Amino acid sequence: MSMALKNNFFYLGKDDLLKNPITALYFKSIDIPINRESKISAFKAFKKTSERLMEGMTPIIFPEGKIGDEYPPILHEFKNGPFRLAIEHQIPIIPVTIMDNWKICWDDGKNYGCKPGISRMYIHTPIPTIGLKADDDEQLKKMVYDKISSKLAYKF
Repeated sequence: MSMALKNNFFYLGKDDLLKNPITALYFKSIDIPINRESKISAFKAFKKTSERLMEGMTPIIFPEGKIGDEYPPILHEFKNGPFRLAIEHQIPIIPVTIMDNWKICWDDGKNYGCKPGISRMYIHTPIPTIGLKADDDEQLKKMVYDKISSKLAYKF
């Protein structure tokens, strides 16, 4: 993702990344951690994200509510927050499908191992949000989900 973007960006990601000393460094200084189990944490994280959007920064948000244990993985349902945020700020969403990272590093390396490899991404055409209202978030979420899942073809 870092190579695909050319302007100032930040990640909004799960606070579990604070447990790793390397990712914690970024998440404490640049990125925004979110505890998905806490409505207060989510509110604060999205407030900070809104502020950064107003400063011209680009958020990178992985909208899945969880990363499951299924092998091969499946695309889980998305949370509504990122779509409400895009509608509120009337900014387009650029869906990105990352197709095979799970083949390179499925877990922490203990069960399935990790290996070097090339991460293939598909950057979809932007989905505009101009004119959408807050209650259009479900429709927008489905559009993004369908675009991302259209490029996933788990091959062995």
